[in-house]
Amino acid sequence: MIDHTGITVSNLSISKAFYSQILATLGFVVCTEKSNTIGFGVRTGHGLSNDPGGEFWIGQGVPITPRLHIAFNAATRAHVDAFYAAGLLAGGIANGAPGLRAIYHATYYAGFILDPDGYNIEAVCHTK
Repeated sequence: MIDHTGITVSNLSISKAFYSQILATLGFVVCTEKSNTIGFGVRTGHGLSNDPGGEFWIGQGVPITPRLHIAFNAATRAHVDAFYAAGLLAGGIANGAPGLRAIYHATYYAGFILDPDGYNIEAVCHTK
């Protein structure tokens, strides 16, 4: 089980605004904020963690090359839809509209957004 992960971003304030909006659809909030890093975590509901610093971190720096793919677990397909819509509203680039991806398994429902630095960010629900 992965406890936490993070990426470097070219503009921390732009990425904070983007991730605050898109991750809120999955129950994430800002848990920790320092001068050059921000930690997001789930405090109630689906995906609840006990890490007070958060499970997903962004830090000011040179974005990783090649860009990573990060998938966030969603409780329902409606959460995937909301994540995708929020990503577009926050300035993300469409990289795969929400839908079934039977190539992975019969109930794999996901949507993909490219963040401000080009990271492939996904929300996925594995149930009907």
